[in-house]
Amino acid sequence: MVGGKTFRVQGGRVVLGIFAAATLALAACSSSGSPGTGASTTQPPQEPSSAPSTTASAADKAKNDALAAYRGMWQDFVEAGRTSDWQSSKLGQHATGVALTNMSRGLYADHYNGLVTKGEPVLNPTVSSTEPAGEPKKIIVSDCGDSTNWLKYRADNGQLADKEPGGRQTINAIVEKQSDGSWKVSDFGVHDVGTC
Repeated sequence: MVGGKTFRVQGGRVVLGIFAAATLALAACSSSGSPGTGASTTQPPQEPSSAPSTTASAADKAKNDALAAYRGMWQDFVEAGRTSDWQSSKLGQHATGVALTNMSRGLYADHYNGLVTKGEPVLNPTVSSTEPAGEPKKIIVSDCGDSTNWLKYRADNGQLADKEPGGRQTINAIVEKQSDGSWKVSDFGVHDVGTC
């Protein structure tokens, strides 16, 4: 079942996608001489340290974009889960392939069973690998998501439908650069509660 606290797809494995923001700051150093000292030993202004190489910048941007896509996918899923809208057009904004299929199927199952999901998960994604390293096209995201406050309820009477509380779960996701330059989660897996 996808959504809520339990995700079981493909033999009990479900992968989940994430967001992180990074900023670069360059500080320019300057030196000033003391006016009126008569000495001509003033050093020329120091050059700021060189900006990160194009390759490093491309890799950092790719990581940030992949984490944003991962977080965006889950936010779209949370929103669709409030009404179990398995046909939500937003689901395809940050997900594609197996990830999109699994979310739609999980939401359809909830819709069919009269369930909705309330609350939101807490995500803590990080990039665990990039391929290729210099200019990534594929990024693996690891997360320890917490579904404690993201549970399933009966749509007809609002009563809690989850028999077990949510909790911390290991999540892995594959995020890939698309032909239009965007990043989308292509597959994800969420492990059992208590795995992180």
